[in-house]
Amino acid sequence: MLLIRTCVALFLSLMAGVASLVLAGDQPRREIRFAVAAQFPPFQSRNEQGQLVGLNIELGDALCIQLNVRCTWVDQILVEDFPALEARQFDAIMGMAPTSKRRQWVSFTDDLYPISTCLVARKTSGLKPNARSLKGKRVGVLVGSNREAFALKKWAPKGVIVKGFWRNDELIRSLLAGDIDATLQGKVEIREALLDTADGQDFGFLGSAVSIELLGSGVAIALRKPDTALRNALNGALEQLKQSGEYQRIIRPYRLDALPSRP
Repeated sequence: MLLIRTCVALFLSLMAGVASLVLAGDQPRREIRFAVAAQFPPFQSRNEQGQLVGLNIELGDALCIQLNVRCTWVDQILVEDFPALEARQFDAIMGMAPTSKRRQWVSFTDDLYPISTCLVARKTSGLKPNARSLKGKRVGVLVGSNREAFALKKWAPKGVIVKGFWRNDELIRSLLAGDIDATLQGKVEIREALLDTADGQDFGFLGSAVSIELLGSGVAIALRKPDTALRNALNGALEQLKQSGEYQRIIRPYRLDALPSRP
């Protein structure tokens, strides 16, 4: 009986989400336009054929299939392009950490998956993820990211030199060349970009993960605040993907909790 009630509740939740896509107007929504900055493998990037690939792309496509709508992907340079979202150049921004600052401008779906932020530097550097240890050091961050916002607010006033980069590959090259001393990044992307490569054998996570509200602890989809129908529909579709096992099938290969393959 409990199983039947659960299934009925999930079905009604999904139907409410689908219905809400219609209530925004007399015509049902046929498309969701996701903005994405395609430069953060393994979450979102382009392969050699120019196709969008990555965890966020797979999850977005699966959500669209669940809602029976077409997915359209809109390339962006900045992750946090709220003016373009408000101007309706797209419907949502895929793959963003909800923070109190960002919630002033947009609303968010439920978390798609958890994230953690760590300091990465040469293993012999002795650096720690705090302003006292990093004073006078150069820390690379990605422009427009929540990690940049954190470093500029919490570390820069205390003497840490924060250097912004538009692309992660440029940041990694600077780290390898010694132009910066460390980088503040998510575990998964820095593992993919550096730590699991031959060039990354001398680098590692130093200290514990940095946990603070400015950084967020998960990744979600950002939407315009009035778009509650779309938010509810996406939340319902996400729950359906989890119940069917499709969600687990998608995220498992990305090893979100794995340590670097090199000791």
